[in-house]
Amino acid sequence: MKILLTRPRAQSAEFADQLRSAGFEPILFPVIEICPVEPNDALMQAMAHLDKYAWVVFTSVNAVEVVAKNEAMKQSSDVKGLLRFARNDIAPKIAAIGPKTAVALRAHGVEPDFVPQEYIAEAILPGLGEVNGKWILLPRAEIARPDLPEAIAKAGGIPHEIIVYRTLPATVDPDGLNALKSGVDVVTFTSASTVENFAALCKQHGLNPLKLPNNPLLACIGPITAQAAREAGFENVVVAKEYTTDGLLEEVHRYTRTHVNK
Repeated sequence: MKILLTRPRAQSAEFADQLRSAGFEPILFPVIEICPVEPNDALMQAMAHLDKYAWVVFTSVNAVEVVAKNEAMKQSSDVKGLLRFARNDIAPKIAAIGPKTAVALRAHGVEPDFVPQEYIAEAILPGLGEVNGKWILLPRAEIARPDLPEAIAKAGGIPHEIIVYRTLPATVDPDGLNALKSGVDVVTFTSASTVENFAALCKQHGLNPLKLPNNPLLACIGPITAQAAREAGFENVVVAKEYTTDGLLEEVHRYTRTHVNK
């Protein structure tokens, strides 16, 4: 079975290895690129006044890595870095949305104070406790959904969103495009932006994204991504029960057992 991976190439290696080990053929077809905001004066200002925040909420691995890179570039600065600040057991507390984000934080020496079981605003907010009148720092993508800051504001908190990276369309991979035109079995989506840019790239290269060769299964990492896929008109959509690439792999296995190996 051929499995198309649409996330950035640098983030696809581990998932591709998992697929190969499971007997599948991964096809790299990145549809987005992650571009840090540099320089980022807003982030530096926040890092210089961290004592005013009750929480910092990291909603992706990308946000963690961009902040860490920002700190590495400013090591000679008098500004205390966000991750180094957290290691000193001084406020703010750190929340990681998703196990991969938590792993990324731990790789930089930070143990998150809170990792929600679900990755939606309704599940995140209770874990932050009483937020009324408290500042919450949200280093995020430019196109991040408004649900979480809106929920914080509704609860009386003060969400401070800082754009730390942008998600841009990737240059098309010719090998991946040829594989897509020949027909793949599964297309994996890991964010709403991968759905949107995948559809756009298909149209740019003469493919109808809603009528692809071989009618592939569309495996989405979570309900928000699946919602974006359905809103784009896709029908053959499934959602990973665990909102991670491990969950996607299990969904592919389930599809194989129920549809391919009959």
